Amino acid sequence: MKGFFYRYIKLYRPLITALNKLLGEYELSYSLWQVIFYVHHFGPCTLVEISKYYEVEKPSITRMVQKLEERRIVEQIPGKDRREKVIRTTARGEEIYQICRKKITVLEYEVMKGIPEAEQQAVFAALPKIRENILNQGEKAH
Repeated sequence: MKGFFYRYIKLYRPLITALNKLLGEYELSYSLWQVIFYVHHFGPCTLVEISKYYEVEKPSITRMVQKLEERRIVEQIPGKDRREKVIRTTARGEEIYQICRKKITVLEYEVMKGIPEAEQQAVFAALPKIRENILNQGEKAH
């Protein structure tokens, strides 16, 4: 399907802009939201775990976590190893997560207006498969 990447990028930028605007009210960006989302769903975790999940360099995750700690959204807790930084969401962080999650859900419904349920389901099912194909391409290159 020629032009798929172009269409995806044309969708991605305005979506991230809309999410950043929505999250900006809480001094968050979409990249910070991703950390909160991970910690909320997977519980206390290390920076390495977040880094691997999002395929982002650990120093980037470290900077994001520092910003979230400054905003009292996540906190560091003792890990098995003193060198290992384990974080979890704070009560304030959970509250912010719940508020933002509801607003993001509203946005999801708004951007899907007028698209038949079957088409929504098809896109929802196709995106992880496309990701897997992209990752497999990368493995073939090595």
